[in-house]
Parts: sequence; C-alpha cells; structure tokens
Amino acid sequence: MSDFLRQFASTFAELDHSNLHRLGELYSEDALFRDPLHEVRGLSNLRRYFAELYANVSELRFDFYGFDHVLKGEGEGEGYLRWTMSYRHPRLKNGQLIRVEGCSHLLWNGKVHQHRDYFDAGALLYENLPVMGAAIRWLKRRLA
Repeated sequence: MSDFLRQFASTFAELDHSNLHRLGELYSEDALFRDPLHEVRGLSNLRRYFAELYANVSELRFDFYGFDHVLKGEGEGEGYLRWTMSYRHPRLKNGQLIRVEGCSHLLWNGKVHQHRDYFDAGALLYENLPVMGAAIRWLKRRLA
C-alpha cells in the first residue's frame, strides 16, 4: 500500500463533525466527489456535504481493509480503498447499526482531486426505510 493511501485512510477514518476542517489536508480545492447518490464539486461544497452527513447520523465509522494503487509520478497516483461503513440513523432501521461494504477510487496529485465511491445504495439507504425497505428487500430476494 502506498504511504499516500495509508495516510488518507487514517485521516479519513478520524473525521467527525468536529474536525471537518481536516478535509483540506486530504482534498484539493477543486476536488470532485461522486457516489451513487451525490456529486459534489469543490472543497467548500465537500465540507458542507460532510457536515450534513454527520449532522444526520448518531454514529459513523469507516474501516479500511483493502488497498491497491498505481503511482503515476512524483506525488501523483491512482488507487482503490475497500471499506466497511458502519452508521446509525435514528429514522433508519429503528436506529440499529447499518453496515455497508464499498470501494473508493481516488486520483491524487499531492491531494485527492477525484474521489468516486462505489456501494449498494439499496443496502445503504433504501432497504432501511420503514415502509419502502421491506418491498425492496423482497424484490432483491425475488431477483436473486
């Protein structure tokens, strides 16, 4: 694993509502962040996105366990991080802990300028909604 990915994962895992100023250590001013539900451009918008995320959950943790990278040049690289996100939201799954597996694709040149997350949006959100969740879980079982 590259030192860059190791440091990124360590710092990212330490983030919470009280230290989002640290996002500037990880992301460039023009960073692009995408996941199945959002697209966020720019560091200031990324700070707002994470502030809203942390304000709506009672617990949020990332455990990183897989790393793969390609160094392209001095300070420049591309890599993947595999992770498990664990979170609690008072309106989802009766506040129980929800775990979702995912992968992040990162491009960096000193700092991350592109971050794309891949995960099952149904497992993250839709399957845990009070009414819709049962229907989605049933549909997934039928399709499997």
